[in-house]
Parts: sequence; C-alpha cells; structure tokens
Amino acid sequence: MGYKVAVVGATGNVGREMLAILAERGFPADEVVALASRRSIGVEVSYGERILKIKALEHFDFADTDLCLMSAGSAISKEWSPKIAAKGCVVIDNSSCWRYDPDVPLVVPEVNAAAVADFKKKNIIANPNCSTAQLVVALKPLHDRAKVKRVVVATYQSVSGAGKEAMDELFSQTRAVFAANTQEPGKFPKRIAFNVIPHIDVFMEDGFTREEWKMSAETKKILDPKIDVVATCVRVPVFIGHSEAVHVEFEKAIGADEARELLRNAPGVLVVDKREAGGYVTPHEVVGEDATYVSRIREDKTVKHGLAFWCVADNLRKGAALNAIQIAECLINRKLLAPKKKAA
Repeated sequence: MGYKVAVVGATGNVGREMLAILAERGFPADEVVALASRRSIGVEVSYGERILKIKALEHFDFADTDLCLMSAGSAISKEWSPKIAAKGCVVIDNSSCWRYDPDVPLVVPEVNAAAVADFKKKNIIANPNCSTAQLVVALKPLHDRAKVKRVVVATYQSVSGAGKEAMDELFSQTRAVFAANTQEPGKFPKRIAFNVIPHIDVFMEDGFTREEWKMSAETKKILDPKIDVVATCVRVPVFIGHSEAVHVEFEKAIGADEARELLRNAPGVLVVDKREAGGYVTPHEVVGEDATYVSRIREDKTVKHGLAFWCVADNLRKGAALNAIQIAECLINRKLLAPKKKAA
C-alpha cells in the first residue's frame, strides 16, 4: 500500500529537487503528480527514470491525494494550502506563509520531529527557511549539552535560494564581465557576479531584513524560544550551497573537542575539521549532499562559554526539498498518516 503524492511548483528549482529526492529515497508512493500553473501544462519533469507531464494546480482534485509538497511561493500557498488541506491531504509547505502560525508545526526532523504530531490542527506542516534549517541541525546537539543562550550568525547564501531567474542572472552577468559587456541588475538590486550583497528579502523598520528576522523567529520556534539570534544575511555569487559563520554563547562550559565529538555523533551532521589548508568544507563540495557540514570548530574567548564554527549545506536539499520529504517520512514512520486508498 503506497501513497499518492502531489508536488506543487514542480517546474521550479526546489520542486524538481523534490521529485528527484522522492525517487532517490524510494519514497513509498504509488503515484506522484507534478503540478504547476496553467502556463506550464505539458512541460516534462524528471521523477527518477520516469518523465512526468505537468498538470494544472487549478484543475487538480486532491480528494484522493495523501500528501502535497508545496513549493510555489507564499501567495500560492496562502490561497491553496487550506483548500488542499480541507480535502484531507496533508500539505508540507516550503514557503514562509505558515511558519509563524501557532497552529502549524515548523519542523526539522533531526531537531523537533515530535512536533509533526500537531499537523492535525490545520493539516499543514511548515518547512523552515533554508538558512535556518542547517543552523538548527548544527545547534541541536550543542544546545542539548550546554544550552544555547545567544547566536550571532553571518550567512553566505547562494543565488539558487532566490530561484532559477537568480541563477540565470549570475550566469549571464559572469559571462558579460568576461566579454567586457555591461548588464543591468534584474533579480538583485546590485550586480551579483564577482560581488556580495548584504540584503536578502525586504528591509524592516528596525534595519534588519526579513530574512534575518526569519532566522531568529524560526530558531526560537524550532529549538528554544529563549535563544537570542542576530543575523546578517548576505547573497554571494555561488550557484548552490549556503554557508554560515556561527558564533554561539552557551549557559554551560563546552570545549571545542567536546563540541566536535557531539557533532560527529549527531544525526544529519558531518564534521570535516582539520586545521590545515583545505581541511574544511565549502559550498562547491556539498552540492547534491544531504548532510549539514560543520568545520572550523573553535573556542571563542571573547565571551564566556563561547564557540565559533563554519556550517555549509545544499540549500535546495536540506534547506528545502529534502527536509520536506523527511517530514513526510516522519508522518509515515510515526504512523500518523495512512494512504487513502489501497494500491490496485
């Protein structure tokens, strides 16, 4: 007996990654449907060795669908997720639309898997922001041991986090630079090629951007509401893979060696930490990888009980598509979701 799964936004970066990961992990689906807007009807996308043709979200009946992986942006999710959930289909949403709703669990399975049980309130589960997901995976084992008080994080976020158009812009601007041509920014407010932009999402009244606010609000909801987080989020000319420089202040003493050992044994974490040239992980190396990589673990002597580390992950996978599918697997493994109909 398998599940019927719909992927909404299947033509986008994350939607395509969701289809690939469903196939890679052998998700128990009898049927997978690829959905997008009407203008994408008939477009072909890959699902393992199979090819699926896009169907229109507007015309699809979710009555016999068990799971909907939603990756079509906040506006679409706000309109469609409640309608889909009302049909008895569990929605796992990748947008920011439902993350801060007290009746919607915000889940990273390595951190707070038990929270999936609260999905029945609205039949919706939220996926966190890509930069938050890798951060909390790395913080969780350290928090369990020494209690995180404060986190200062600077992110180095790839353009894929802003969608396919952003990736195209980095490519075309890079080519223009080498051809000694000029190209005006489009997706970004300034040139992204050979540059960094300290601005992701909209600015808020206090001077922080919404992306920076998200990291704080989501870390509190997922890990511990008492943790203080201050972030500076920066877009960098990398196609895939988010990196973070993380400084943590703990309530209890914890040394670098102990932290390294805790992280080595933590689910979803891989430690690469040699104090030599190349003894760390960069975003180029994590493309296509599921783990959150941690390097450069060291004691921060500027604060009491402080640690600093470098954290890297594939934002399209752990930051989005993989995490959503891990949530779906949690529902199944905890026997919280049964297929609506038996296989023929």
